[in-house]
Amino acid sequence: MTHPVEGTAPQQSGTDGGPGAHPTGAGGAYRPGLSAAEVAERVARGQVNDVPVRSSRSVREIVRANVFTRFNAIIGVMFGIILVVGPIQDGLFGLVIVANTAIGIIQETRAKKTLDSLALIGEARPQVRRDGAATQVATAEIVLDDTVLLGIGDKVVVDGDVTEADGLEIDESLLTGEPDPVLKHPGDHVMSGSFVVAGAGAFTATKVGREAYAAKLAEEASRFTLVKSELRSGIDQILRFITYLLIPTAIGLIVSQLAVQRHDWKEAVRRMVAGIVPMVPEGLVLLTSVAFAIGVVRLGRKQCLVQELPAIEGLARVDTVCLDKTGTLTEGGMDLVDLRPLADPAEVPQAGEALLAEALGAIGAADARPNPSMRAVIDAYGPPPEGRWRVLEAIPFSSARKWSGVQLLEPGGTEGSWLLGAPDVLLPAGDPALAEVDELGAKGLRVLLLGRSPLPLDDPDPAAGLRPLALLVLQQRLREDAADTLRYFRSQDVRAKVISGDSAVSVGAVAAHLGLPGAETATDARTLPTDPAELAEVADRTAVFGRVTPQQKRALVGALQSKGHTVAMTGDGVNDVLALKDADIGVAMGTGSDATRAVAQIVLLDDRFATLPSVVAEGRRVIGNIERVAGLFLVKTVYSVLLALLVVCTQVPYPFLPRHSTVLSSLTIGIPAFFLALAPNNERARTGFVRRVLRLAVPGGVICGTATFVAYALARGDEETTLKADTSVATLTLFITAIWVLAIVARPYTWWRLLLIGTMAGAFALVLVVPWLADFFQLQLVGWRDPLTGVATALVAGGLLEVTSRLFVERQQDPSGDRESSAAHAG
Repeated sequence: MTHPVEGTAPQQSGTDGGPGAHPTGAGGAYRPGLSAAEVAERVARGQVNDVPVRSSRSVREIVRANVFTRFNAIIGVMFGIILVVGPIQDGLFGLVIVANTAIGIIQETRAKKTLDSLALIGEARPQVRRDGAATQVATAEIVLDDTVLLGIGDKVVVDGDVTEADGLEIDESLLTGEPDPVLKHPGDHVMSGSFVVAGAGAFTATKVGREAYAAKLAEEASRFTLVKSELRSGIDQILRFITYLLIPTAIGLIVSQLAVQRHDWKEAVRRMVAGIVPMVPEGLVLLTSVAFAIGVVRLGRKQCLVQELPAIEGLARVDTVCLDKTGTLTEGGMDLVDLRPLADPAEVPQAGEALLAEALGAIGAADARPNPSMRAVIDAYGPPPEGRWRVLEAIPFSSARKWSGVQLLEPGGTEGSWLLGAPDVLLPAGDPALAEVDELGAKGLRVLLLGRSPLPLDDPDPAAGLRPLALLVLQQRLREDAADTLRYFRSQDVRAKVISGDSAVSVGAVAAHLGLPGAETATDARTLPTDPAELAEVADRTAVFGRVTPQQKRALVGALQSKGHTVAMTGDGVNDVLALKDADIGVAMGTGSDATRAVAQIVLLDDRFATLPSVVAEGRRVIGNIERVAGLFLVKTVYSVLLALLVVCTQVPYPFLPRHSTVLSSLTIGIPAFFLALAPNNERARTGFVRRVLRLAVPGGVICGTATFVAYALARGDEETTLKADTSVATLTLFITAIWVLAIVARPYTWWRLLLIGTMAGAFALVLVVPWLADFFQLQLVGWRDPLTGVATALVAGGLLEVTSRLFVERQQDPSGDRESSAAHAG
């Protein structure tokens, strides 16, 4: 850090010198800082920089949210009952609770740990002056009226007023979006969230803790909110409906099994649980968590941190992406795109393009602390040939002067002062070159003038005899992947809108260069209407906004949402916090502020905007495949409800034990659904998840349940068979009809999908023929008549399933087949 030197400066006018003097060359009044007693007094009054708590959930809150769910309550009660009545093999379904809860807790705590470590790495250790001496303290130890010292690279951690400034320039882009540093003078205000890019100085803390600007924005967005997830809400809606069915169904089954069949109470309870548990799509809940978790891991390999599992679903449903220019579309530097000579080399020998390039290289090499514009010059030309140019004197760039200068000994032995800076400062009014400068500036480009003066740099006005030699045209450095990413969104019918605090002209130029439709009509946010309805209309039809305040960013996001759009917001600065919070999905850059990382659902750890297409593709894979297999789970729910009602109405023993439901669910739903959920899929996310899934589930479940009960009833008509044999026939029939549903869901067929179906059929055959497996699951087929009747009934049901699938189900062909979509590899 470069800080003002304490107590070594020359005497200031009106003081006694010594420790009371301010640093050499610094403007403003030197302050010795607070005494230890004054610090203690402010601490006692609570005037300390107690920064608000991060907005991510605590470990306790994460555990509570994942443990106390409707699903865990339903399955947990059933599992508890089985623990009482036994045997344990009838309680295998309880493992779903452990797996599902563990996945959610592990993923969220992992994300929290990553963010916390990022916050620690970026934690500032400012220096304050107390009792006339510089002392390094923690951010939380700063008190009101502290004198905080600033040097290059230092973060402004609290709000305050500048008291000393020596060429102090502050970058406020994280607050305002404006990329140009601001020159600060004594008396100027500085805000938390900015940082020093040039010079040195000090300021007095006027607002600390929750009163500071950045802290206020962070606190306003501090309440943790869950991602809106249609999958999660749809499944919860289904669970809520099932909950209403469970109690009357359970009572009916208990009464049926106890009063009518005269069963032992433990046997009656086991069969009641066997009828209730399949009604709950526990596998769907688990599979959704697993699919999301695998998506998170895959994205993690691309340095994309997903804080909450359903966030990848959310981004896949987004139809509007709001982008912050600085840090998202552009990087922190500039690029030199053109060098336009102004003088004739025949008249001015130094005006030759080769000599201009060498001179620019010498000017760049002479700058010990190049700003972004000078860095672009250095990158473009590098150092000059050794020995041809010699630096005699150099003056670094200053925002006050608006130019930098280098006195050079030139290759011909002549001396000259070369100045590089703002054309409107170095050129006289009315100069013809200024018209060209204005034209380039209207396109959002930055223009510098290179000129040569015969006057030495220590002259009162070295620019007086300046001869203009060339214009340097620079533009903000665009991210290499920004254009491709915007093209991807456009191809997916996702509208991109650039919302920035920078000037509308500059933002529009960047957007136009990236090929964003509508970039030519950039809107200055200072002209936006305040009426919500009018704002919504403007927001919907406009693609580029400049000079947007943090509150306006938030209002624009809300306006787009009011028009029915699902909105994602990207950002890296404190000025983006409120908009990130209100957006359906917030995406933060890893090097951005702590506040943005805390409120965002997705953090791009390596700041690569090109990762977003991968997130969209991953979300689409998850949503498309979950929707594909959700029908399997809900078919089970429907046939379980139907079987329970038929058992109660006909007063017969319930055909299954919980272990039968476990093997059926595993082979026809759980295992195949897991593999189907991991397959490539680039179907576009659509609303109406529950409605589409029920089109298969209701008729399919009715057919499977009816066929199973018919085969079971026919088997019971054979007086020579036992309940165990009748149950085995019902199990066989239900397996065939359920595997038929799987075959419908797995279309279009590929080699691995056919292999999957065949493997599940073979596994069930092993359960029937391997003695110890048959004993474990209490399955035994007796004779030929009843098993063949069950198979024939299942085949008839399969034909009905084919008919209904064509009548009621919207076939959603997998456009990617077995191939990874190009979007999945984007970035």
